[in-house]
Amino acid sequence: MTALTGGSLIRRVKEAYENLPLPLPVVAAIVLDILLARLRPVPLPGPRALHRTAGAGLLLAGVGLNIWALAERRHRTTGAFALERPEDLVTTGPYTITRHPMYIGWWLIQLGAGTLAGSSWVLATFPAELLVEHRAVLDEEATLAELFGRAYLEYSDSVPRYLGSPFRAQSPFDSNS
Repeated sequence: MTALTGGSLIRRVKEAYENLPLPLPVVAAIVLDILLARLRPVPLPGPRALHRTAGAGLLLAGVGLNIWALAERRHRTTGAFALERPEDLVTTGPYTITRHPMYIGWWLIQLGAGTLAGSSWVLATFPAELLVEHRAVLDEEATLAELFGRAYLEYSDSVPRYLGSPFRAQSPFDSNS
């Protein structure tokens, strides 16, 4: 008999998953990319070696950004780490570049996986995923504004939501900016 029973293993996997910054739309988009590529392949133009190099670079950048962001968040946690229940507003590390480094990291991973596979489907699924996740980002920002008040509002005025200018440009999907 092993030390982990079926129920214990399931509980531990569930606990680990709940602390992963793994947005469901990213998972769905990657699965959809794979299915579409298998059912109806539409290869990216250009040499396969270029796809592999660019895809690997995007994947590594995304993984690195997520690891950096998680390490920064864990560094600011005094008790048990709970990704969805921040103890403190993190404004250091990758959070000085973007308010949502883990989302950007996952997007780079999705783009990297599709490019590495040489499939054009990632170019079709990626924009739809961004639109879906943008709504989740707005909800997350509303929660952070409630939790951290003025400190979050000042932070959001000085650091861009994604990448680019820190100035708060009005988005057609953004009723909070």
